[in-house]
Amino acid sequence: MIGSTRALRVYARNRPTDLRAGFDGLYALVRQELGKNPLAGDLFLFVNKNRRSAKVLHWDGTGLCIYAKRLVKGRFARLWNGDGVDGLALTQSELALFLEGAALAGRLPLSPKEFHIDTATRL
Repeated sequence: MIGSTRALRVYARNRPTDLRAGFDGLYALVRQELGKNPLAGDLFLFVNKNRRSAKVLHWDGTGLCIYAKRLVKGRFARLWNGDGVDGLALTQSELALFLEGAALAGRLPLSPKEFHIDTATRL
């Protein structure tokens, strides 16, 4: 798993991606289709049409990194369903499950909602 000492957001493109795209191609998809800043430090997940390969684009503070995985057996979960939404948000745990090949990752929320402490409310 891609390690970090801070909470990272994970966004997935929920349509097939030509993974021959390198840094510039994936950077452009993040900006144009997902409407996100690739240099914010978040993780961006892309999966090819046959769902056997995936790439994650990440800015680590000094440069862009691409992490790639190709499954030998099986397929990644299908992230696209034709609903027209340009992106899908995942947690780091859901990304880890997805990259391990879990069938439900990306299809159902597997993590609890993010918890925010309300400073106006005292426990």
